[in-house]
Amino acid sequence: MKKVLFIYYSQSGQLEEIARSIARPFAEAKSVEVDFYEVKMVHSFPFPWTSDAFFNTFPETFQQIPEEIHPPAPKILETNYDLVIVHYQVWYLTPSIPVNSFMKSSYANQILAGKPVVTVSGSRNMWALAQDKMKVLLQQCGATLVGNIALTDRHHNLISVVTIVDWMFSGKKRKAYGIFPKPGVSDKEIEEADKFGQTILPYLKNLNFEGLQQDLVKQGAVDYRFFLVSMDQKGNRMFRIWSSIIRRNPKRRKRLVTLFKYYVVFAIYGISPIVYLIELLLYPVVYFLKYRKEKAHYEGV
Repeated sequence: MKKVLFIYYSQSGQLEEIARSIARPFAEAKSVEVDFYEVKMVHSFPFPWTSDAFFNTFPETFQQIPEEIHPPAPKILETNYDLVIVHYQVWYLTPSIPVNSFMKSSYANQILAGKPVVTVSGSRNMWALAQDKMKVLLQQCGATLVGNIALTDRHHNLISVVTIVDWMFSGKKRKAYGIFPKPGVSDKEIEEADKFGQTILPYLKNLNFEGLQQDLVKQGAVDYRFFLVSMDQKGNRMFRIWSSIIRRNPKRRKRLVTLFKYYVVFAIYGISPIVYLIELLLYPVVYFLKYRKEKAHYEGV
């Protein structure tokens, strides 16, 4: 009997839906036992968010400062799993505080040490550098990354900003203002995510995960977009500066967080379209210098 653990944290319910969709083939297999562990914070985050609450989480999120979580059930801690599938969402180009808090806890070391892990992210569109950070967290736990699935909102970058903000602050996954598409990973992709479970299952049965990531990529598990990775890299550089300034000035935190909020809006709608045009013009040259290697990196493990 093979044992698989699905770990997730979900505010809106989307990531739990993804986890349970991927889990279906495992649950239907008589030779596999499936457990779920939902990360729960001692001090929970609101959903829907308020603008102040959301932006105030930025410095600690980006600097990956953990908070206290409730311990997993004894069964989760005592079971020797053959595979762990860790689901996480991206906050500020970084694994969310709840998942980061779990990954930096003693519970993660106990559960993940020596285990093969598949990561699954559900994000707006910029997941690449968050996955690099997740790789570091897994290495610190002594886990082995054997696969990665990055599910995103596939609409245009500027459109997805409008729709995700409406979802975050209303709590409703709807067509914003009646004209925009629904936010987040599409219902169709969530429903069809069980195909990834079907792909992983034979590797689990053989306890040999070599070649798994290549098969997942063939199914569309990773959507590399050079422009988004470039924006991710630039955003990380600026977020590093902003988060440091805010945390070094606690008495001015509220004002600085407000300034950061306006900076983010300007960067998305003012700077990113210009950067996109420049990247597009340079693509034929830069592809051979950077993008080809970068694509291989993010499609791999």
